[in-house]
Amino acid sequence: MATTKILSLYHVFLLSLVAAACSFSPADHFLINCGSSAAETLDADHRIFTGDDPRFLASTQTLQLESSDQPSPLYRTARAFTHPAHYVFPIRDRGVHHLIRLHFHPIRDNLCDLNKAEFHVVANGFLLLRNFRPSNAFNSAVIKEFAIPVDSGELKITFLPSEKSGFAFVSAIEVITAPIDLIADVAQLVDSEKNERIYGLLRNGFETVHRVNVGGFKVTPFNDSLWRTWITDDEFFKSSEGSETVHFGGRIKYRMGGLTREVGPDNVYNTARVIRSKDSSIPNVNLTWSFEIEKGYSHMVRMHFCDIASVSTHMLYFNVYVNGNLAYENLDLSVITNALLASPFYADFVVDGGSSGSLAVSVGPSNMSWPRAVDAILNGIEIWKLNNTMGSFDGEVCVDSVWRSWRKGHTSFVLPSIAVIFLLLSASVFLQRRRNASASMGWARLPIDVSESNLKAGNQLSSIK
Repeated sequence: MATTKILSLYHVFLLSLVAAACSFSPADHFLINCGSSAAETLDADHRIFTGDDPRFLASTQTLQLESSDQPSPLYRTARAFTHPAHYVFPIRDRGVHHLIRLHFHPIRDNLCDLNKAEFHVVANGFLLLRNFRPSNAFNSAVIKEFAIPVDSGELKITFLPSEKSGFAFVSAIEVITAPIDLIADVAQLVDSEKNERIYGLLRNGFETVHRVNVGGFKVTPFNDSLWRTWITDDEFFKSSEGSETVHFGGRIKYRMGGLTREVGPDNVYNTARVIRSKDSSIPNVNLTWSFEIEKGYSHMVRMHFCDIASVSTHMLYFNVYVNGNLAYENLDLSVITNALLASPFYADFVVDGGSSGSLAVSVGPSNMSWPRAVDAILNGIEIWKLNNTMGSFDGEVCVDSVWRSWRKGHTSFVLPSIAVIFLLLSASVFLQRRRNASASMGWARLPIDVSESNLKAGNQLSSIK
């Protein structure tokens, strides 16, 4: 019995070591509670945020705001700026994408009304937000998430107040090295005219627009190794006929050399919506989800698949559609996953920006589908907006244009400042000359033949000057 207990403890110890070795440990990991003087703040998901001390905040013209009205300790403080301010983070893991999460939660403060804030945010040449106004709701936070490539030894995030409001603010900032397998360099471009592979995506930045757990519950950051939130698909799902939700209680099998839990957590892959034929006929239906997107931008949609519903391999064949266009025909997950059930896979599709403000994804039976089997499945959906050719996620404007706009809007402040500085310098030069003149008069030797009356006259002339 004692030997059995020792072996059991040994196995538990080994499993804990394996889990620790496999857990995600990013090289760059900064969690900043902006405006906080506390050394550490524990958020609702038990993550430790530090105060924004001078190691990161490269600005002196700021305001520390605080309110006790908020239930979350992370949103009881904020940092406000009346001039451009920078957060600068040292980067060890260069040449890869980094996740940036910006938290905005307006709080009530006597110094300024954060609901009236309007501002721009830039980061290493990317325009993240322009004329941004956080939500007017005091009981909820707005979180903006981006993934941008960082090639230098620092990541600089700058907040610029717009001319309209005159100030900016931020509640919290996260900067995390993205896992190497989170973003691939290749995807499938799909539209009505072509379906082809495109390369070079790693040069792009990405803004998260939608992240959905299909057929399951909301996944909070506490249950995601990248601290993401996956919402339910109820508001996006448009075709309930023939749909069935599936929940899986077994182990999700991440393959060696395949994707990791950082790409998608277990709680996404162990739920799904499926089409299942009940008899010898195959249902003539598709499952469709519809999302609002911003016009004029290319978007990448990632569809997560994990066959948790089939009773055997090579029985599930289905088609994938993006905006009604065939994106993947006769998809057989068993071939991709080396004949493993409950093994995850994702596919990326890019849609060119156009006049449409919506994006639809669908799955449905193919001409290879089996009767009395699962005929389509989907576990999760993510949609990202790609930056445009100007490096912007928010309009046909580049970072330099935003800076020029800010300087132009503050000319009325800059010119008087320059005038004051010029007057001070002129006064300083004048006083310095007087001091030099006085010094030279004090050291000059008087001629021995000058009378006392001439000396008095000279002193009078000097005093008149």
